[in-house]
Amino acid sequence: MAGPQRKRGSPTVQWQQLIEQVRYSGRYATGEEAEDVLRAVLTVLGSHVSGDERCELARLLPVEAATILTAQIPLTEPLTAPGFVDAVARHLPPCTGPEARWATSTVLCLIAQLAGEDLSLRMLSELPRGYALLFGRAELTAAA
Repeated sequence: MAGPQRKRGSPTVQWQQLIEQVRYSGRYATGEEAEDVLRAVLTVLGSHVSGDERCELARLLPVEAATILTAQIPLTEPLTAPGFVDAVARHLPPCTGPEARWATSTVLCLIAQLAGEDLSLRMLSELPRGYALLFGRAELTAAA
């Protein structure tokens, strides 16, 4: 029998692997610290991603991450990028602004890698300007 094949839309990583990726990328000392960061960012992200993008992202995440993401009620108007970072900071007390920005960017960059180019661009198109940097992308503007 051939090796396992990944079904379309099935998780690409397991929960513990995702925590370890956050720990490594964010240079966190422990898995527990990385898990707290991951949970905080997913909680805030869950209130910002909706529709097909939310469903597609949830299918790509481990069950534990998808549950956190989809348990949130989407906001009618998303926060600005700085407001998003502030919301993450409130979930990680005591957390400074720079620490919250680092945590947010660490997780959102990993989410973008898991989501792929198409889904990442669709999620960014639904968010206010300023989020691209949090996802590890340049903020591009159309020429006049």
